[in-house]
Amino acid sequence: MRDRVVELELIKDSISAGPGAEATARQHARGKLTVRERLGVLLDEGSFSEIEPFRRHRATGFGMEARRPYTDGVVAGWGKINGRRVMVYAHDFRMFGGALGEAHAEKIHKAMDLARTAGVPLISLNDGAGARIQEGVTALAGYGGIFHRNVASSGVIPQISVMLGPCAGGAAYSPALTDFVFMVQGTAQMFVTGPDVVVAVTGEHITHEDLGGARVHGSLTGVAGFVHADEVSCLEDVRHLVSLLPSNNREAPPPVATADPADRPCDRLLDLVPADPARSYDMAAVIVEIVDDGEFFEFHAGWAGNLLCGLATLAGQVVGVVANQPGHLAGALDIHASEKGARFIQTCDAFNIPLVSLVDVPGFLPGADQEHGGIIRHGAKLLYAYCAATVPRIQVIVRKAYGGAYIVMDSRSIGADLSFAWPTNEIAVMGAEGAANVVFRREIAAAADPEARRAERVAEYRRTLVHPYYAAERGLVDDVIDPRATRSTLIRSLDLLRAKHATLPERKHGNPPQ
Repeated sequence: MRDRVVELELIKDSISAGPGAEATARQHARGKLTVRERLGVLLDEGSFSEIEPFRRHRATGFGMEARRPYTDGVVAGWGKINGRRVMVYAHDFRMFGGALGEAHAEKIHKAMDLARTAGVPLISLNDGAGARIQEGVTALAGYGGIFHRNVASSGVIPQISVMLGPCAGGAAYSPALTDFVFMVQGTAQMFVTGPDVVVAVTGEHITHEDLGGARVHGSLTGVAGFVHADEVSCLEDVRHLVSLLPSNNREAPPPVATADPADRPCDRLLDLVPADPARSYDMAAVIVEIVDDGEFFEFHAGWAGNLLCGLATLAGQVVGVVANQPGHLAGALDIHASEKGARFIQTCDAFNIPLVSLVDVPGFLPGADQEHGGIIRHGAKLLYAYCAATVPRIQVIVRKAYGGAYIVMDSRSIGADLSFAWPTNEIAVMGAEGAANVVFRREIAAAADPEARRAERVAEYRRTLVHPYYAAERGLVDDVIDPRATRSTLIRSLDLLRAKHATLPERKHGNPPQ
């Protein structure tokens, strides 16, 4: 027995060491950590329990019989992040370039099945070159099993994809099916067809980075929600995200310790937001003033900047914040903002995270490119997501709330539980200037002094239909509040709605606009 144990320890030591110093040096030369170094940063020290470390492929041909390393190029198991269990699998680029084969895929399937059975988050550290060509169609079938499990776990456990190297071909669809995607600049790329295929088919020459690098997916496509300069900061942010999420859809997010008083007045808000609706400001500064300790974990910071989405806490309770950003496109909703908001709202609803919407929206962005790009269809995604959400929903109207965009931004009429407004609110079909130009067009044109008459009618319209208490008088908002009391008002409201339970209609599933 002692001899067998010694043999076991030697084999396990060789497994932990990986394919050798030369391969490790090449990995480091690329600016990348090894698979076990990554796990050391991601997980609590000493918490990792590995599964199937002895797994080897059984492929033959093309010299594969002589290359049968332990782990088969993927390390899988469970560990802890801040004391909470997670399941993780990580590609080892030093073996077969991290390419997926039959045994490799079956290990991932095992990890995914265990994550769903145990009800814990699943984290994938992706650094692989796609399907293992030497194994043919069995490798492709392995991807099918991964996709199927991604969908089966969607909305059940948080799924986090961390892109630390190449992810090409069909492999790119697994991250797209998960809840959160992180990418590292300079080393991570995602694309369905690589530069060689692009040049062969179209004649266009393009680099890996320009085709599918972190900048592309963080600011153009919206595939990546988080972009980082290096692996360590990326993995540390993954740890932070996990601390804000429940382990599964049957739990609430864990409370976060804070010393920020619940009744703290937000005096800076009086100076941050101009009363003039035509003047811009930074909504991010408003969010930071309201939430606990000024900490706002923003999603998609580089994409669709006219809508801010992210997680924060109020009195230690995790909330999802959706807010128009007047500092970008005046806060108007467009195609990308609608997609960004819809995805974020659905994610919060799936994992029992209450929603707080801060509204300052002039409408949907006009233009032929928006109409031809399908703003009706894409805007409907945001509307659908809000209407379908059953978590506590609180709306705060900061300034403008015009037209259909007011309705879409979680108004009372589509199911918000509570709606509050600042005394700077303007809730109307459109702004007073535009409304006066339409309603009194002929009168203004016939006047001796059209500009004076226009100003008179604009003031009349604002005084009659756009004053701060018009919506409150009709029950469309629950209260007009002092901006300084926004934080305490939200915290008391969330406390009321903590046990909210919504009964859904019996159906297989909805059919949201695509």
